[in-house]
Amino acid sequence: MSLVLAVNAGSSSLKISLFRRSADNAANPALLLSSSTSSIFAPPARFKLSFVALQHRSLSEEVDSIYDHESAFKHFLHRLKEEASVDTIDIKHIAHRVVHGGDYISPVMIFEESYHHIKKLSDLAPLHNGSALSVISSAIKALPHAKSIAFFDSAFHKDLPTHVATYAINQQVAHEKGLKKYGFHGLSYAFILRAVAAHLNKAPDTLNIIALHIGSGASMCAIRNGQSIDTSMGLTPLSGLPGATRAGDIDASLIFHYTSRSPAHMSHDPSISKEVKVTEAEDILNFKSGWKALTGTADFKEITEKADTSVLSDPISRTADPNTLAFRIMLDRILHFAGAYHLALHGNVDALVFAGGVGERSAELRRAVGEAVACLGFAVIDETKNSQVNDDEGIIVDIGKGDGRKRMLVCHTDEQLEMAIECSLANEFWV
Repeated sequence: MSLVLAVNAGSSSLKISLFRRSADNAANPALLLSSSTSSIFAPPARFKLSFVALQHRSLSEEVDSIYDHESAFKHFLHRLKEEASVDTIDIKHIAHRVVHGGDYISPVMIFEESYHHIKKLSDLAPLHNGSALSVISSAIKALPHAKSIAFFDSAFHKDLPTHVATYAINQQVAHEKGLKKYGFHGLSYAFILRAVAAHLNKAPDTLNIIALHIGSGASMCAIRNGQSIDTSMGLTPLSGLPGATRAGDIDASLIFHYTSRSPAHMSHDPSISKEVKVTEAEDILNFKSGWKALTGTADFKEITEKADTSVLSDPISRTADPNTLAFRIMLDRILHFAGAYHLALHGNVDALVFAGGVGERSAELRRAVGEAVACLGFAVIDETKNSQVNDDEGIIVDIGKGDGRKRMLVCHTDEQLEMAIECSLANEFWV
């Protein structure tokens, strides 16, 4: 039996799915079980294990012995043997989601060279690459017979046009240091592309969509003929849309004013000005910004429940309420990219697709976006369908009124399944 373990390490979480590969049906690996571990750095961690074949059988527990990603992975292997009676020798491949691959544009086997290449890129994806490396190291130790393979979020955007990927800076320095737009959430976008193409009965290389992956980390992507032609994240996942703790796009000089000792403005007086180190800037913009900085919570559902969405129809209205402000900022930034991508696609768009934890769960955000983009020819949102997305078991849910216009869709994205499919189809990994 050939089993594929798909591992998705977040900043403080770990999602793992186990698939069975059949050589005669490699494009459809079968999901056997899935697990999730949350609150890894705030013990007790929450561990959940669900079995597909046994729909009513699942395990949920608090675990004090989990304190980092390595211990979380070890606990999963322990439960895998104890609860599922899986012989780990049958696990032939371990697919690891790695956010930043730099110049790697396709999946790679983990050897010393590729491991250190990923490690060097950790500074560009501080929320994720480090945790992925921790699990990779643990997997190699625990399952030395299995092939560990890295699948990169940035690889999906490998064909970005040069003028889109290039920053207006000294190009010699840019080339020497690899300073360009890479883009992220690529595994999710690959899954969205595959799923929407099947739903619309179109070949993936003929599909034009505007995709939104909105979660704690949020981004958007313009896809033309099945290829990414622009995306909101850049050199790092920090740029573009704001996230739970990320600032998103800001004036690049803001950080110097933010950290200045002068209460009124930044001064060039050496006695007042402060040297801002890269690590300090990254900490502020990656971990101390976003919705949480505005509202005190990283939970977008809580923000939405408290926000006054009745004012959204008035574009110039002002609000002092932090939750309403956070919601409006998110909506404003989404519409900024949606408009730009609609132009980039010359208005030839098959669908606008919501995905990610917020994109799939927030009917309010989808409604607000839908009302705004209707003027571009997108289908009017059907409120009944929109409110029942979480009850629909399909991968793709059409939330439009079916009036023949551009589709409004929700995709229940699955990065682990995308890795399993790509791994299963790559013959070079099975020789």
